[in-house]
Amino acid sequence: MRTALATTGIGIAAIFGTAMAAPPDISQRPELRPIIATPVPGMRPAPPLGRSVRPVVREGATPQTAVAQAGEPAAVDNPTFRQWLAGFQARARAAGIRQATLDRAFQGVRPNRSILDRDRNQSEFTRTLWDYLDSAVSDTRIRNGRTAMARHGPTLRQIEQAYGVEARVVTAVWGLESAYGAVRGDTAIIQAMATLAYDGRRRAFFEAQLLAALNILQAGDVQPARMRGSWAGAMGHTQFMPTSYLDHAVDLTGDGRRDIWSDNPADALASTANYLRHFGWTYGQPWGIEVVLPDGFDYSESGARIKRPARHWNNAGVRLTNGSHIPDHGPCSILLPAGARGVALVIFDNFHVIARYNRANAYVIAVGHLSDRIIGGPPFQASWPRGDRVLRFAERKELQQRLTARGFSTGGIDGIIGPDTIQAVRLYQASIGETPDGYPSIQVLEQLR
Repeated sequence: MRTALATTGIGIAAIFGTAMAAPPDISQRPELRPIIATPVPGMRPAPPLGRSVRPVVREGATPQTAVAQAGEPAAVDNPTFRQWLAGFQARARAAGIRQATLDRAFQGVRPNRSILDRDRNQSEFTRTLWDYLDSAVSDTRIRNGRTAMARHGPTLRQIEQAYGVEARVVTAVWGLESAYGAVRGDTAIIQAMATLAYDGRRRAFFEAQLLAALNILQAGDVQPARMRGSWAGAMGHTQFMPTSYLDHAVDLTGDGRRDIWSDNPADALASTANYLRHFGWTYGQPWGIEVVLPDGFDYSESGARIKRPARHWNNAGVRLTNGSHIPDHGPCSILLPAGARGVALVIFDNFHVIARYNRANAYVIAVGHLSDRIIGGPPFQASWPRGDRVLRFAERKELQQRLTARGFSTGGIDGIIGPDTIQAVRLYQASIGETPDGYPSIQVLEQLR
């Protein structure tokens, strides 16, 4: 998961708006992680996602310490690594980690150059939301999701009853995170976390993850050789970071271990439901529903920050695609992930709960829409502005600079398109007589230029 999971970089969220099970993950640049491994027996392979939703780090990272190059001697011959490791082990012992655990965990561990290369050299995420959804919610992934739900039906029903999170939602997270268990990652977590902590750029974060991983080993939930996952630290069927594991993993099978690495996904799926429940999941509440906006809709009221009762939107003429009124599931917002020319959604509190897994709106929409499609829901009815392209990082910063110079504050010049930037775009659009949908398109940047 995100906090359950972790991320790094400026990726999906920067493009599609803020919205990780990663809790305080680090960032949102998605890691290149094609889904190619052989899926669960009997399932058809899911097509590559191109870039995974598991975040990794970046933008303009600068090395801070030397690391072992490929073919270099082991860490014991690397004085700077030995110095860092001695200090970390002292802190770990003070936190209750036994020396025997440290000896087992760090046997043969050395800095891994390839992990740092991946951490520092992530290419910019340039896929549009609709391209992302084409693969994240492909026919194959929907079909495999139905197969997974049928195969693990009794387990998923048990989880739904115990944790109050719909089986289809848990299944959709599973599908996005590891292609239903087909791609769980094969990087040794202790080595990965030690490498990234030793590197120093985000030392506090990765030392915390490393200490959590040691606690997991000391508790006997898994042996070091089996503690594997993504190079950025996410583990198991639903990609929990070590700290999220400690906080939210559960033993559904009753074997005394919270085994999210097993071929049996029961513990991992229950842990995901427990995570979502912890952050406020409401059983029976939609994550979001596609809507049709009336002529004359006040676009200044759109956006995840503006919550209104369902009756407010119904009185304004907003309708579901079948013409029905918006059901009353509590305060809700109108979200326009691609502006006035794309799909419009009414989103509820459960949208924000999924966002605790991954803050990127693209990820939340993918999980929610996949969960609907798995049980037979329709595709989105409106079209997407497929002629548009994603703003590059430098262009996002330029957009913020130009908006700020015009008096429309974006809350900083960081290249991350969050609520402040969207509001600034909306105010600028209104000032020039354009539809104030807050969509940061290349057309808006060209107008500012």
